[in-house]
Amino acid sequence: MSDSHGAYFIPEPSRWPIVGSVALFISFIGGGIMLNGSGFGTFILGLGIGAVIYMFCGWFSDVIRESRGGNYNKQVDISFRWGMSWFIFSEVMFFAAFFGALFYARVFSVPWLGGEGAKLATHMFLWPDFESVWPLLTTPDMSMEGIESKFTAIKEIIPAWGIPALNTAILLTSGATVTFAHWALKKNNRAGLCWWLAATVALGLIFVVFQAYEYVHAYKDLDLTLNSGIYGSTFFMLTGFHGFHVTMGATMLLVILGRSMAGHFSANDHFAFEGVAWYWHFVDVVWLGLFVFVYWI
Repeated sequence: MSDSHGAYFIPEPSRWPIVGSVALFISFIGGGIMLNGSGFGTFILGLGIGAVIYMFCGWFSDVIRESRGGNYNKQVDISFRWGMSWFIFSEVMFFAAFFGALFYARVFSVPWLGGEGAKLATHMFLWPDFESVWPLLTTPDMSMEGIESKFTAIKEIIPAWGIPALNTAILLTSGATVTFAHWALKKNNRAGLCWWLAATVALGLIFVVFQAYEYVHAYKDLDLTLNSGIYGSTFFMLTGFHGFHVTMGATMLLVILGRSMAGHFSANDHFAFEGVAWYWHFVDVVWLGLFVFVYWI
């Protein structure tokens, strides 16, 4: 980090924001087409993901080059910390919206469909056989007369004390290993830093593998899909987006591991590491909420 205090570093105009925007737009279009049953959507999604990876590699390279060039002083470091803090706050609000949808469905919508608080008993006309019990297991008799239901029947839910509990232990352990890596960095112990970071990356990837296995089991054996009513949609939205965040966090940690092996950080200059560590701890906390409110309760 530069010791200069009189100037604030302003980077050259960058193409990466527009590249990232176009890449994400292509990815969303491809994903939407794919979810609507078109094989061509998979190709478009692949192009979008490839463009996102290209953007990450290019942008990371530019930032690392600027950092190694001594362009970042204390003032820039403070702005980075504020930027990362606001980014994590935006992620908190992102997940709060989905947790709010789950809360509304469980606490308000499902009881209302069961007749709770309904002065005119409209549920008797809409769905007289509905049972107000969570998790809401969609059954074939949901369809109205003459209208075929588009929802799939769930055989059973995923128990909390199987893979979810194991993944909870894995993520909590990864939170400890990234903290140990931080301690090693503060002591200028590069070997310890690299080994603990490698362990954190490995635990994150193991988590993703277990979640992928859980999804395959849910689709093939339990008939739990995105079409399984409010329970299926909230389950996959919450756990799926969290899994995406774990994947991104593990990718960032892998980049930090490479930089650590190259000796890019010192005991007093390592915000890139700290920013990713903050993000990883955020991912841990979100998973605890998921485990309690999606799997357990």
